[in-house]
Amino acid sequence: MKMLKAILMTTGLTVTGVAMANTPVNQAAIAPATLTTVKHALTAKDNTPVKLHGQVVKSLGDEKYQFRDKTGSITVDVDDELWQGRPISANTNVTLIGEVDIDYKPLKRVEIEVDQVQF
Repeated sequence: MKMLKAILMTTGLTVTGVAMANTPVNQAAIAPATLTTVKHALTAKDNTPVKLHGQVVKSLGDEKYQFRDKTGSITVDVDDELWQGRPISANTNVTLIGEVDIDYKPLKRVEIEVDQVQF
């Protein structure tokens, strides 16, 4: 440990700097998502972290789905591998963790870019 400290001091690095270098990209930069609703997500700012609980009720094609909770519906973008090969139905409760994605061309469109699916 003394040798490590000596190396770090001579190179100008700190233990904190080394720990930060080993942190996965964006892990520290993204705020943890708290459970929210579709109604709130539809009015949130772009890139806002969200955690939604409800049902995926319909496939819209191209990895896009219609998601519903007690407050409304929203389009979610879920990569195929996030489903982990599990079949779901319109009655299956899931928790989706991701962020708000707003596109303004040609009209304003709000979706959720999903990073994780919890069953």
